[in-house]
Amino acid sequence: MTTAFLITAFATLFVVIDPPGLVPLFIALTQGMDAEHRRRMARRACIIAFVLLTLFGLLGEALLGFIGISMPAFRIAGGILLFLTALDMLFERRTQRREGQQPDPDHDPSVFPLATPLIAGPGAIATMILLVGKSGDGWLGTAAVLGLLAGMIFATYLFLLASPYLERLLGRTGTIVITRLLGMLLAALSVQFVIDGVRGTGLIG
Repeated sequence: MTTAFLITAFATLFVVIDPPGLVPLFIALTQGMDAEHRRRMARRACIIAFVLLTLFGLLGEALLGFIGISMPAFRIAGGILLFLTALDMLFERRTQRREGQQPDPDHDPSVFPLATPLIAGPGAIATMILLVGKSGDGWLGTAAVLGLLAGMIFATYLFLLASPYLERLLGRTGTIVITRLLGMLLAALSVQFVIDGVRGTGLIG
């Protein structure tokens, strides 16, 4: 496990979870709530998402082995999934889907849709399984990935708390620009996942 791997892992988690992209939806889902209620929603959503992603990171590879899916195959599938997510970000379909969801005053948004699928979504789950699988043998690499995940979830929590200020600061144009840049980075990282998966099959050196 190298510094380059840790940087790549952090960047991948950031673009997949996309804390800035969660800001508009969090504001929409918590309209009419006071500051304390918003903090509770953000805290609960982040804790649930962290638990889900940790479980998949620790047990995901064993589950794949149980049902007969190899890690190279999952890396390729995960890379394709991340690439589709990147396309959504680049062409704003992801933002449109998020903004199109309307808040329900009788529903607690912290579990759904905040914790899952928006924070701990399919892309984030696939990423955790892939990163833990690539971190090397032993608990040191796994602990490093989980530490990065904890840092990213905490950063997401801060973004959610600061969402009203960030919305005023960035505006819609600024949010769109950030989403496009993250989409480009995610597309490149997803292609690298596919290349690593194909290399793992032995088809290329």
